Amino acid sequence: MPAETSHDSIWAIVPAAGRGSRMQSATPKQYLALAGRPVIEHTLAALYAVPRIAGIVVAVAGDDTVWPGIAPRFAGRRLEQVVGGAERCHSVLNALELLHEVAGEGGWVLVHDAARPCVRPADIDRLIDTCLDGTDGGLLGVPVCDTMKRVDHGGNVTATVDREGLWHALTPQMFRRDALRAALQQGIRDGMPLTDEASAMEAAGVVPRMVEGQRDNIKITVATDLALAALYLENREP
Repeated sequence: MPAETSHDSIWAIVPAAGRGSRMQSATPKQYLALAGRPVIEHTLAALYAVPRIAGIVVAVAGDDTVWPGIAPRFAGRRLEQVVGGAERCHSVLNALELLHEVAGEGGWVLVHDAARPCVRPADIDRLIDTCLDGTDGGLLGVPVCDTMKRVDHGGNVTATVDREGLWHALTPQMFRRDALRAALQQGIRDGMPLTDEASAMEAAGVVPRMVEGQRDNIKITVATDLALAALYLENREP
């Protein structure tokens, strides 16, 4: 497919190749039922509700048999698919390589967890506004409000950590496509523990902007998170 010229275009990447072992389910968490639909459908719907997002790339496992039945439900939308990698960073990089072909150089990308179905489009819009206002990128997050403890490998408390300035990092995380691609490539070469996109960009010398989001933008990790996400979606204003 020929590249489309757009130095300001914004795409989203949804890494969805993980197995979600902590969920203790044979079904990957992004495909578990939530309010009558798979989790990933809610996630994609929230992203598509933001008009400035030109399209979405979903990174799925090579042996995924569920995604082919979900993708047609978004017919008429700009939706690309790529095979994911061993870790999140590899999946995101594979998606960025595809975007380099189909969307050309330049532009921005929002990377959002497949298992965060409760993200609010208004928060995504605010993140986009912030990043486009002269920054090198940013991410949604919420301030830490609980007392923080450091523990050793035996579960013993070794210190109380000052929570001043501490935030929970959420997604989406938004950066320039070419810069994130280069940062992930370098981080993988260096064997860095890249737990999110912001960590790769920080290692490259970028200072991401933290944009406060909503606490209901939870990541479904364990079984009880599904019930909580369902409650959040049910009580949300239309």
